[in-house]
Amino acid sequence: MHPGSEMKVHVTRHEETFVITLRGEMDWDDAEDFEAAREAADRAALPVTAIDLSRVTFADSMLLNTLLALRRRHTSDGRDLVLLGPLNPVVRRLLDVGGVLGHFTVSDTGAAVRTGGREPHEDEDSG
Repeated sequence: MHPGSEMKVHVTRHEETFVITLRGEMDWDDAEDFEAAREAADRAALPVTAIDLSRVTFADSMLLNTLLALRRRHTSDGRDLVLLGPLNPVVRRLLDVGGVLGHFTVSDTGAAVRTGGREPHEDEDSG
């Protein structure tokens, strides 16, 4: 993570799902952190990796490229990749204009996965 920056990439494990939570503006400055999270998901090799995009307010081609690389890797390994929302309109547009939105499974159930299916506590934060 870059010195002085708030944590924008957070990883957790919930049973058979590896969750990468992203927040804020995701751009090339965050590529190293997202790559480290992607590598952790590959090492864990769980059946499902969920990318929680519900807190992303801006994204550029770095996010698009990394999601596509994750999808290719998961497909070749026989694992599932799910994008969690709801997606910010900016993120949805990036995936739509990039012509890849239909290549991903998108679920608007991010809160349930982040908290293991239970209601989050007021003081609980995934990142």
